[in-house]
Amino acid sequence: MIQAIKVPEIGENVESGVVVAVHIKAGDTLAVDDTVIELETDKALVEIPSPFAGRVTEVLAEAGAQVNVGDVIARVESEGEAATAKDDAPAPITATQDPASMTGNSAEETSPAPPAPNTVTKDLASVTDSSAEGPSLVSAPPTSASEAPPGRPPAPAAPSIRRLARELGVDIVEISGSGLGGRITEADIKTHVRQRQSGNSLTAGSPSVTGTPTMPDFSRWGKVHIEEMDTVRRLTARSTAASWTTIPHVTQFDEADITGVMEFIEKKAPKVEKAGAKLTVTAIITRVCAEALKRFPRFNASIDVANRRIILKQYVHIGIAADTPRGLLVPVIRDADQKSIVDLAKAIVDLAQRARNKKVKPDELEGGTFSISNQGGIGGVGFTPIVLWPQVAILGVSRSVVKPVFVQDRFEPRTVLPLSLSYDHRIIDGADAARFLRWICDGLEQPMTLFLD
Repeated sequence: MIQAIKVPEIGENVESGVVVAVHIKAGDTLAVDDTVIELETDKALVEIPSPFAGRVTEVLAEAGAQVNVGDVIARVESEGEAATAKDDAPAPITATQDPASMTGNSAEETSPAPPAPNTVTKDLASVTDSSAEGPSLVSAPPTSASEAPPGRPPAPAAPSIRRLARELGVDIVEISGSGLGGRITEADIKTHVRQRQSGNSLTAGSPSVTGTPTMPDFSRWGKVHIEEMDTVRRLTARSTAASWTTIPHVTQFDEADITGVMEFIEKKAPKVEKAGAKLTVTAIITRVCAEALKRFPRFNASIDVANRRIILKQYVHIGIAADTPRGLLVPVIRDADQKSIVDLAKAIVDLAQRARNKKVKPDELEGGTFSISNQGGIGGVGFTPIVLWPQVAILGVSRSVVKPVFVQDRFEPRTVLPLSLSYDHRIIDGADAARFLRWICDGLEQPMTLFLD
């Protein structure tokens, strides 16, 4: 019998992706769990396996094409007992399909788009939801985002889509669905929010306003080379632009004397290596930040402007920015406050390596409550990191330097680490930011500070 291989459920809020590689062709023989395609989503690169064994009769996916969850990507002649696929044969998926149907890849992509939960990848992923924080949503939310008012039929949407609409303060009955049978998708919700944020209206006859100036023809002045932005770069551009325009950023700077930390690392590194980890400044900073977030809960929160609420999280999940060949990714360490420095060191190395090797899982790029971006290995004396919505703060770490510091009655050579804390001024005041960053510095300089209160 002929079995249809479809794009499976990949992760929460992941509805589509771009095919980056096709590993089969017509006539091939497949075993169960053989890789059919590689799919790049908003969150990660994932391999789609075959649930059937048999001979490939048709391949519908092409490299560079967009596919949605549930799309048929191939057909296999199999003798398995699974029910014969009854779906109508879809048109071949080609790279020329309308990009507006893919989550986070709309026609308005050139304008700053609202961020979604966590990554930069929104993660980066899913960084198109920040429009819920936008000025146009400060007014009272609609009476219901999931139920149609009297006289209007209920909107065709899954419960998860209705929940997303409620969270973003969207009246779902105002949205036209682009899915099968007119069903409303996550992409439709996000497109609606983006357009409302930029001043566009979905009502008929309204003008289209992108707010982006027309790019000049640079070839008039010389030769140019044009290359397409890959998925991670597109999402990074959209999320950082939206976070920057949505969040009123302020950056607090301070310096920590980490002379004792460096001595501790030098002394304990061999022991940690035997445990299978590498002791680094990043691991120690992560542990100190985890304690700081418990003592300063507003830095471990999100602000819901639409509903006039502050959401204080009872868990500490810290994202560690990783520089990868595909661009910036921010894998998340769960329950960082419950891990030892050795455990954190192992987790940081593992997540960073898998992020660079395209092995990080989509859910490992979600749910961060605070982020750390360490550029010390590259250089620089300071920078202003952009807060990753819906988080409210991020710590930037620059390169440490040995310099003379006046201690008691004389100068001594001390290792000094520059730190920069960017925060959302809607929920955090400058004095609170100064106290939070100074507490982190004290925790690095005098570790017993962590246990003083």
